[in-house]
Amino acid sequence: MLKEIRIHGRGGQGAVTAAQLLAHAAHLEGKHVQAFPIFGAERRGAPVKAFARISDSPILLHSQIYNPDYVVVLDPQLYKIIDVAEGLKKEGVIVLNTTKHPSEIGLSNYRVATVDATGIALELGLRVAGQPIVNTSMVGAFAGATGEVQLESVLKAIKENWRGSAGEKNARAAELAYQRLVKGW
Repeated sequence: MLKEIRIHGRGGQGAVTAAQLLAHAAHLEGKHVQAFPIFGAERRGAPVKAFARISDSPILLHSQIYNPDYVVVLDPQLYKIIDVAEGLKKEGVIVLNTTKHPSEIGLSNYRVATVDATGIALELGLRVAGQPIVNTSMVGAFAGATGEVQLESVLKAIKENWRGSAGEKNARAAELAYQRLVKGW
């Protein structure tokens, strides 16, 4: 069964890498995958979207994702300024980086899961150019919220992407987000 994921973030937060990590983790489980971004004006801080598809059979679609099964939001402010739930399937899930409980988000028509990925990044010292990097935490949170990929596959994909202490730190971020995820359903 084909599952489609849309990832919202800001330039420099790692949304594209998050999509690639999700696809890599699913590929490690023997699934067919795609991961790709869409950009407007490329600049740090501008809203960006990245996409991933996971399927048990070959994926023949090559379009942007308009009706995702899942939405992942890396920036805790984005859901307030853009409609991150646009096109989300009725049974869809939104995984949001925030300190708030899912019931406080105001997206009561959807299943919402939250995790403080920014806090995890700061706790572990995951920063680039002074900014906390939350993508690996959010991939771990996605695994916990959806079950579409196993945490073990996420950790392996991360460690294959970054070797040594960087891989260990990013894997730990994914693990902590998986453990600290709050589901609102």
